[in-house]
Amino acid sequence: MEFQMHEPVAGPGTEMMTIDTIDLRLDMVEEILRLKKERNAVLLAHYYQESEIQDIADFIGDSLELARRSQETDAEVIVFAGVHFMAETAKILNPGKQVLIPDMAAGCSLASGCPAPEFKRFREMHPDHLSITYINCSAEVKALSDIICTSSSAEKIINQLPRDQKILFAPDRNLGSYLMKKTGRDMLLWQGTCIVHETFSERKIIELRHRYPNALLIAHPECEESLLNRADFVGSTSALLKFTQESAAEEFIVATESGILHQMEKLAPHKRFIPAPPQEESCSCNNCPYMKLNTLEKIYLCLSNRAPEIILPADIMAGAQRSLERMLEMSR
Repeated sequence: MEFQMHEPVAGPGTEMMTIDTIDLRLDMVEEILRLKKERNAVLLAHYYQESEIQDIADFIGDSLELARRSQETDAEVIVFAGVHFMAETAKILNPGKQVLIPDMAAGCSLASGCPAPEFKRFREMHPDHLSITYINCSAEVKALSDIICTSSSAEKIINQLPRDQKILFAPDRNLGSYLMKKTGRDMLLWQGTCIVHETFSERKIIELRHRYPNALLIAHPECEESLLNRADFVGSTSALLKFTQESAAEEFIVATESGILHQMEKLAPHKRFIPAPPQEESCSCNNCPYMKLNTLEKIYLCLSNRAPEIILPADIMAGAQRSLERMLEMSR
């Protein structure tokens, strides 16, 4: 489904501010902090955001942590520095709050690779399967699902289901394959992938391991299976962060979106973190292009204009809330 952009109606003598009309003399951080206070707003940021956004966020986390944080805040306005499925999730869990996203184009390859009409047909072909769907999907797909999961909660959720229950897992095939090995369950997989996590070069990582023989390779389960088989530790974004703090190792090769390195370096400044290289020399493919669409300027505009705002149909909200609440209940 497509986002709806809600723009406030400009009153007499007011107009929507744009990038081109920003006063370049303004201190963006100072202005964002001021507007957050004026609007009674909270800024949630994913670990994959640029470091300057992480540093001014009220809460930083992975998808599961931020979903929980969105429910705990007393703020009237939630600004979500992430991608659209995350902002949708915040709106679904907080229907009475205004939820804003700095850039409506901040999408997700996994979400766009699982269109709701096709997913609906896929489900109808397998009516005896329970649908566990990765949170990286649209609100409409969430409404068609039985249970939502995150990479940090998926294994726990699957292990609570009867062994004879048939499972359909979407949309990430790499995460699904990893979970099949971890749980021993034979699941029917939707064949989607993340453009960031499928791009890491196994050959270049082998070269890095020779260059840094004491470094541990840590990887997100959205990576390809051949890379996961070489990893010393596989885990969700938050699990990778925790592992680097608790491990006695001093060096890590990190196979996930490079934004997480900022928090790793802040929490363990004496350790070395090496981003896993992409296959192409000329690209920054280990950076999510959608996550990086958010900037301080766009967050400032978002707060100033109270737009773009996430607006969802009531029936989609109700169905998606049911599957998300099951996730939160089963992942406690």
